[in-house]
Amino acid sequence: MTTFINAKIITPQGITEPGSLRVENGKIAGIDLQHSTAKSSPSHTVIDAQGMYLSPGFIDIHVHGGGGSDFMDNELDGYVNIAQTHARYGTTAMLPTTLTSERSLLLETFKIYEKAINQQIDGAKFYGLHLEGPYFAMAQRGAQDPRYIRNPDPNEYEPILKDYKHLIARWSAAPELPGALEFGRRVTQEGILLALGHTDAVYEEILTGLTAGYRLATHLYSGMSGMTRRDAHRYAGAIESCLLLDDIDVEIIADGVHLPEPFLKLINKVKRPEQIILITDAMRAAGTDVSNSILGGKTTGLKVVIEGGVAKLPDRTAFAGSVATADRLIRTMREKAGLSLGQAVNMMTVNPARILGLEKQIGAIQVGLNADLILFDENIQVNKTMVDGRLVYQR
Repeated sequence: MTTFINAKIITPQGITEPGSLRVENGKIAGIDLQHSTAKSSPSHTVIDAQGMYLSPGFIDIHVHGGGGSDFMDNELDGYVNIAQTHARYGTTAMLPTTLTSERSLLLETFKIYEKAINQQIDGAKFYGLHLEGPYFAMAQRGAQDPRYIRNPDPNEYEPILKDYKHLIARWSAAPELPGALEFGRRVTQEGILLALGHTDAVYEEILTGLTAGYRLATHLYSGMSGMTRRDAHRYAGAIESCLLLDDIDVEIIADGVHLPEPFLKLINKVKRPEQIILITDAMRAAGTDVSNSILGGKTTGLKVVIEGGVAKLPDRTAFAGSVATADRLIRTMREKAGLSLGQAVNMMTVNPARILGLEKQIGAIQVGLNADLILFDENIQVNKTMVDGRLVYQR
């Protein structure tokens, strides 16, 4: 048993005055919103929070790597390194995210991921793969490798769904592509979260895609069409459509670079707070101080440069994933978007848990939920990280 005392507890309803929280058998067993004391014993660990914030662990539903590793390296040690790296910054749950690649590399990813989830890692926990691609619009590929971008093909995705659907939590694709609606319906039918991303669609195509299950916008603004003209007529692009349509939730790379302050404020003004999810989209350089890196697998990826707090293609024509960690996202939303701490935290805890259907397991401080908890100070500097009741990081 572990008890946190003297902690400002962040709940979906707000932040309490210093109270205590008890953890037993990996679950949140009790919450006392009054100031309390407890004594340690061989079977009872007491952690004095000293007035710091006790928050649900952050849930990153779009992350490629960190600590010098990328999930596309297809190395078991790399999975461990990424999970441990991001746990230092408050992430307790994540969806390992792929990049557009050749089919054989993707199949190898499934095999390595299955090994990773069958071992205990002292870091963030994996809750399913996020397949980012390969069914994207070439014009909105960003840093995705154009060699592997293609249209949805049932001869490819049907065998994947048959053999590996239990490993896939979400799949991102462009809804306007030939075959994308049929693909979307099949993915949704299997209970996989379907997202629209790297898309050149206009409003009418986004609306049709929504009926096929495309209900989450992958990194809003990045890799998306904006307002366009056709024969003098204006058409709303994917960006305007995702802001307008109430049935589409949005994820945002809130590092302050991909989306500067005006964009963060606009999104928060237009979309309901519960519809916004913060993601890192972190690549392997996250949590390091390197100036040159690789986006994607070590042998197949693209060379990138790290400068100004972001990864870029060498010719500086596009960003190439972020180097953000979860704590930076929370700070950015407070400082740039003007949100309260509680509002920002909900966007990386309650909201992603809901859209993944995991709200009865993780995402909030509530009795009976998994004890995925982080302790941090006023500057969102993480002091301790707990996953399933086990301390996996201590500053």
